[in-house]
Parts: sequence; structure tokens; C-alpha cells
Amino acid sequence: MDISAQAAAAIDVPPAPASIHWIREPEMLDQWLDRAPGKPLALDTEFERVNTFYPIPGLVQLGLDGQFCLVDPAVAEQSRRFREILTDPETPKLLYAMSEDLELFRQWLNLEPAGVIDLQIGAAMAGAGFSLGYARLVETLFGETLDKSATRSDWLARPLSDAQQRYAVDDIRFLEPMHKWVTALLRERGLEVALAEESTRFANELAGQEDPENHYLKLRGGWTLTPQQQGVLRELVRWRELECQKQDRPRNRVLSDALLIAIAEAMPDTPKALSNIQGVPSGAVRRYGDIVLDLVSKGATADNSGIERIAPPLSRDQQGFFKQLKRLFRKAAEDADIPIELLAPRKRLEKLVQNRDLAQHEFFQGWRARILAPVRPDIEELLTS
Repeated sequence: MDISAQAAAAIDVPPAPASIHWIREPEMLDQWLDRAPGKPLALDTEFERVNTFYPIPGLVQLGLDGQFCLVDPAVAEQSRRFREILTDPETPKLLYAMSEDLELFRQWLNLEPAGVIDLQIGAAMAGAGFSLGYARLVETLFGETLDKSATRSDWLARPLSDAQQRYAVDDIRFLEPMHKWVTALLRERGLEVALAEESTRFANELAGQEDPENHYLKLRGGWTLTPQQQGVLRELVRWRELECQKQDRPRNRVLSDALLIAIAEAMPDTPKALSNIQGVPSGAVRRYGDIVLDLVSKGATADNSGIERIAPPLSRDQQGFFKQLKRLFRKAAEDADIPIELLAPRKRLEKLVQNRDLAQHEFFQGWRARILAPVRPDIEELLTS
């Protein structure tokens, strides 16, 4: 990081503003966003989610061409230009560790942001390390230590304290210079286009994970269930997701993952049988019992022979094969100075081990294809041996 930090030192960082600029009207936000059309927009949000299914927006922070503003959610959601820019693929949106921000925009504004750039991914591609925290990277690159005391504060309260407002601005103040630093290094590596590609892929993957139809696949503990039981689990999980959305309650406040797996395994057909499953609350039986039994019956009588199965853990033989395969991917990652966690996430490597099929595999598409090209013959030989 020493050489990278020296390069970053030549990049101007906007100073902390003497006063915090708030935009209070949607029309004023429209005008503010139109000042520098097409330029990268630094973007962050603050929200609360303790006893709800959906995150509750508390604040939107924006940076454009070296200027910053804070916006109440009620103002942002009424701004025509804010919505347009969020979905404009030609206007880069600069975020850091963007998964929760994208979830908020999908659920709050019912839109899918386009043109997003996750600078945490960019930092990893630039050789700074995997999943590096924002504050640490800011200190390493620009020598400024951020005050994180307001991280867990109440973002729904008004007025926000001075410390909260300064914290909120600092969360976007370094994104534009960070983007310049990342872009310069990725250009040297021939990976400048890869950042946008990987950010878009990651955003699409996150959106797909929220599909209630496939959420059961995330309950890894259900892999031991039979196809018929997994069909029951799929019905239960789909219902639970929609019920949580309707009630705006956390999943565990309806029925936890572990209880859904236990119900799918037992496949109860009477209220008493449901009540006898260890851990199922009597209140849940009274409130949801008839629905749950109907769903169990539906899943139990359906043709689940072709259901996508929950991925099992690797067998002993597969674990040995996984280690051999990972060594090849690690070599490619080290040669490119890219974290293996980014180049080859464990779940994708496990899927490759289980399927042993490179046809159309995402490892050999896009930017990864060039990084893995030197070891591809060895990978193919290992997979076919």
C-alpha cells in the first residue's frame, strides 16, 4: 500500500466544509443534481432496521464535483432528477460497500440503481485487500482519521447532531478522490472496465437473492432434507418472506429459518403435530397454524423431483479436490495481485467442484477470463481427471 498511498497523496481531497449544506426542497435537489451532468455522483445512505423487515431511510448523502449535501428521505423521494440519476447507467454512482444501500433503494423507492461503482470492490482490484473498511482506506490513502462515534446513532431523529452531520459528510467526502485513485491503478492493470462490470454483476446478484421464490436455497441447513421436504421448505420460505414484507417484521419474528427447516422435515398434518415440533411457539401455531399446514400439504403432494436442491457441504473427497483447485485459482490471484476472495468466492468454487463443468461458467467470462487464462488449461485438466 505504500506506493499506492504515495500516488493518492497527489490527488486533491475536498476539505471538510465549514458548514453543512442541507437541501430541503425536491426542486432544489433537481437543480443541484443538474449542475454537473454525467459526472460521478458520490452516494451514501443512513437507515435504521431493528424491528422491521424493511430498512427505514434516515438520510441521503450526496457529493458532486467537490460539493456535498445532506437530504431528508422525504425530499429525495420526491425529486424527479434523483430517481432519474439513480437509474441512469451513464452516470456513475460512487458507493462503498454498497449492498445495504442498494437494498434500501429497491425497497424504499422501488427502483434498481444502474451505473453503480462499488469502490470497496475497486480497492480490492487495485491491490488494497479484500473487504477493506472505508475508514481504514481513507486513513491509509489520505492520512485522515475519521470519527466513527456516530456510526450507531439514531438517524431518524431530528435535528441531527453536529457529530452526525460531520460523520455523514465524511462518508462521501473521499469517494471522488478514491475513485480517481482506483481508476488510475486499474488503468495500469488493464482492469478499468472490470470495476464497472463487477459492480454491476454484484448488484444483479444481490437483487436476485431477494426473490422469495429462491430464498429457500439460502437456508444451507436444509440440505439434508429430501426433495419432497425441500419442496415443502420452498413453500414455507416463500410464504414467510411475503408475510414479513406484509407485516414489515424481521424473519425471526414470524418463524426462524431453523423452525422452517424443522417443520419441513416433520411435515406435520395436524395442529397437534405442528405444536409438538420442538421450538415452535404456541402463538405461532395459533396465528399461522392453518396456513402452515396448508403449505406443508401443498409442498408434500407436489412433484418436486426437479426442484433445485440446497447445496450440500463438500464431501471428504470433494474437499481434497477443492484444495487442489483453489491452489490454481490462488496462483492466478497472486499473479494479478487480486484477492482470491474476489476472484473466486468460496461458494462459486464449491459449485464448480460439485458440477465439474466449465461450460458457460462465470469464472471464464468477463474480466476473470483474462486473469484465469494462464491457469485455465490446468483447471480443465484437473476437472476432467
